[in-house]
Amino acid sequence: MNLPTITAALPALGWALHGSLLAHRLSTARRDPLTGLHTRAGWTARAERIATRSPHAAALLVDLDDFKAINDTHGHAAGDAVITATAARLADWVSGHGIAARLGGDEFAAIITNPAHTPDTAALHEALHHPVTYRGQTIPVAASIGICHLADLPVRTLTDALSAADSAMYAVKGRGRRNNTPRTRS
Repeated sequence: MNLPTITAALPALGWALHGSLLAHRLSTARRDPLTGLHTRAGWTARAERIATRSPHAAALLVDLDDFKAINDTHGHAAGDAVITATAARLADWVSGHGIAARLGGDEFAAIITNPAHTPDTAALHEALHHPVTYRGQTIPVAASIGICHLADLPVRTLTDALSAADSAMYAVKGRGRRNNTPRTRS
């Protein structure tokens, strides 16, 4: 290759590299570093598309019960193990039929295109209540789950679905943290 060709190609190569690095940074900014799930920012746009395009979509909110006690009793590294296990269990349940996110702390969200394509919520409840083993300790885990089927809403918006799922989740928490079952907005 001659010098003028190399000189002309260098800026294009630089911009291509710069673009690639920016795309990588944007992608990692939209992923939770601990769990690999989408963050709220990375999840919302995709969830909005699912809510708009999928007539049978359902939104879920998940909140770990007594998570502070796990951190206080077993340490923050054990708490991270519980967060990571919960994220993996939720992602497995969604299994290509929607998208899961860690909203922050011990709160998670998911939207699925059609509940008929995923195991029932009782299977999710069971998975999220399975103990986590960390450094030889068995840590009991429990979660409250709120679900809203978007078709049940007067106006099908993600915001309204999350609000209804949040109300359903807190109703579950009110019935007892260790002996709860998922509740659907009616």
